[in-house]
Amino acid sequence: MNRKSSNSRRRKSSSSTDGFISRSSSPLSSEADIRSRFRKSYGNDTSLGNLKGREEGFTTRQSASSLKSVDSSHDNVRHVGTVHMDLDGQQATKHKKHKSRGLFRRGKKNKTKKRKFARVASVLVVAFFVGVASIFGYGYIKARNIFQGDGEGAAALYDNVDPTQLAGEGDGRINFLLIGKGGPGHEAPDLTDTLLLASIDPIQDTASLVSVPRDLWVQDSNGYASKINAVYSNAKQAYFANQLITESVKQEAEDAGVNEIKSVVSEVLGIPVHYYVMIDFDSFERAIDTVGGVTVDVKERLVDYSVAWLLDGNPVVAEEGLQTFDGERALLYARSRKGSARGDFDRTERQREIIIGLQKKVLSLGTFSNPFKVIELMNTLGDGVRTDLNGLGEIKRLYEIGQEINSADIASVGLADPPNVLVETSTISGQSVVVPVEGLFEYQDINSYIRNNIKDSFLISEDAKIVILNGTSIEGLAANTKNELLSYGYNITEVGNAPTTDYTQNLLIDLGNENKYTKSYLQRRLNLTATSQTIEGLPTAEEADFVIILGTDEVIKTTE
Repeated sequence: MNRKSSNSRRRKSSSSTDGFISRSSSPLSSEADIRSRFRKSYGNDTSLGNLKGREEGFTTRQSASSLKSVDSSHDNVRHVGTVHMDLDGQQATKHKKHKSRGLFRRGKKNKTKKRKFARVASVLVVAFFVGVASIFGYGYIKARNIFQGDGEGAAALYDNVDPTQLAGEGDGRINFLLIGKGGPGHEAPDLTDTLLLASIDPIQDTASLVSVPRDLWVQDSNGYASKINAVYSNAKQAYFANQLITESVKQEAEDAGVNEIKSVVSEVLGIPVHYYVMIDFDSFERAIDTVGGVTVDVKERLVDYSVAWLLDGNPVVAEEGLQTFDGERALLYARSRKGSARGDFDRTERQREIIIGLQKKVLSLGTFSNPFKVIELMNTLGDGVRTDLNGLGEIKRLYEIGQEINSADIASVGLADPPNVLVETSTISGQSVVVPVEGLFEYQDINSYIRNNIKDSFLISEDAKIVILNGTSIEGLAANTKNELLSYGYNITEVGNAPTTDYTQNLLIDLGNENKYTKSYLQRRLNLTATSQTIEGLPTAEEADFVIILGTDEVIKTTE
């Protein structure tokens, strides 16, 4: 986005008409050249004028023989070169002295018409590109306020990814943390009451939405415990402590809050968070209205008396069945907590429904392929949205990927959706909170569930067969490695004993089936370099893709 303009040469001659009246391929380097060439074509009258903002070129489509005389003293006639332009819509005529020179003779007609057509076409082309440049120039200015990214982002966003660009399992997807907060004018403007992780598989053309309960009790990087919806706000406010608040400090505090919530969500779910998109409630409401509302198939009638005052005393937020919501109603549907049996868990499910409905609407409108609609959305969102996407280039790439994803291929994943109930309500210090079923601050089960429901794109596509063998006499040594790899979505086809029990070091054997991404992930995960050595008694390349042999150093590693 920081490209510099190279139009200095064009600016010097912005008022000239070179290129419009000459067919020569040589450039015009001075005003004298321009006037000289003009004389060759039109005589000694060299009043060039500036075409910018004028109507000439748009009203003189008649042939020379059909033009009527117009008094040159007419108040509404503008003189440009040798053509009189009637701004009231009258036809134009050639200057009398040009008539005497025979410009109306046969053989000159086509040449004159071609010159006029070239001028008309040139003006139209210039006007078009100036318009487009203005749109995207304005879009760039608006985009700078929205797109705050300065990192590498998600490698999987692009084609032909080098395995070394992937830090680990999960980097084969594009993961966004969607954050909704109250924003200015709300009682708690920085509480992030909506947390959704949107994960895109660019290879399989699928996506998943994962809801994170706003009341989940977590610890931040400093060990401070709170509900997860307060993590961003707490980190932001902590950054302000003992500092003079300037615009620079405000931005740094914002970054500190975002980085903290991304880190905590990544720990809870067990997958990387590549990007975030944060939007306040008012901007969300306006964005829904900008695209013409959102359609949702409401599963059950939603009645919430706590918001009836917002609906003229009517507590019915939504009727059952297919409903189209405007921005205000969509926000109420997404935020209502007291009209459902499962409270916040049902609320997060409704939020996923709204996001899927919005995705369908935006793609059906072709919004991101329409620059005018993009600018309209940017105006609508204003300062109410922020993201660390690197700019319109990444947005365009995401749009291309999104076009290939059908709404039916977007999975909705919750942490309390039966039969996979991984969190439950509890009470801590008199507060109603949500905690993992396996224990406070314990996320192993959640990690495994999420990783296996939104597997790494490259692990899915390669689906490499992995055999784990115990190369020692210690029983059950392979169990930990098996469980760890299964939690990341690897395809473990066999666990057994190696041909001998005298291995002192772990070994990763690549059987040569060209699974470069799985190989790279395993090398990082196991801290090993793959070998292709042949060992008698091991599975063949037809039976497996990789063999892991565990030695006695695995015992040391697992007891550290």
